[in-house]
Amino acid sequence: MQPVCLITGASAGIGAELARVFASHGHALVLAARRQAQLDTLAAEIATAGHTRPKVIATDLALRDGPARLADALHAAGLEPAIVVNNAGFGLLGDAADLDRDRQLAMIDLNARALTDLSLRWLDSVIRHRGGILNVASVAGFMPGPGMAVYHATKAYVLSFTEALHSELKASGVRVCALCPGPVETEFFDRAGMPHDYFPRFLRRSPERVAREGYAGFVHGHRVVVPGKINRVTSLLPRLLPRALMLAAINRRWNRTKDRDQLHA
Repeated sequence: MQPVCLITGASAGIGAELARVFASHGHALVLAARRQAQLDTLAAEIATAGHTRPKVIATDLALRDGPARLADALHAAGLEPAIVVNNAGFGLLGDAADLDRDRQLAMIDLNARALTDLSLRWLDSVIRHRGGILNVASVAGFMPGPGMAVYHATKAYVLSFTEALHSELKASGVRVCALCPGPVETEFFDRAGMPHDYFPRFLRRSPERVAREGYAGFVHGHRVVVPGKINRVTSLLPRLLPRALMLAAINRRWNRTKDRDQLHA
């Protein structure tokens, strides 16, 4: 079996940038996402840049059998992950009581269940190749999030799970890292139904920068990477301030957005 780096959610945004960064450092890649055309375009771009052309696998990991189908496709191609990059995920903006329940459950399936499945499924090969796991969480994982209750909860799970796995596998030489970006200008905003000015501009980072810092932190064995000094400070606030105060501040931002939307409706 040939060892590869598997990157999910690789068709756009942070996932595509992580693919470019890993490829530039000589990793053989497998790119997985739902959209075949975007994956093919990215694979061709990487090959044109002089790197090994990635294998692409179009699959929906939110489906119950999505991870198993991905595993079958890799096995059939004679490939096994030495590095797993779990980037696939999405968010939804709105009160939990108002958002579609099935879409919120699908968010849990993709952001948490599929990520856990893929983190554990190839542990034997990851350990054998002394590779690693890079899970994309979020600054949202450090705090509760009115207006994105389920999304924040899934990212809190990813952060906690990844930190624990980091400790369990450290002695085996396996690197496990949680990448926790703040706001990033990607398709995430549109899919979440989020105004592009929902977060202050000074908190935003480009997907290219997030990918570079994420890769560097992963390679150096960091447990958690939060790109950007201001976002790192933000991630510390829940440890320094009363949780009720943080909750109230986030709730005020969400209520301002709701009031503005109702005003313009």
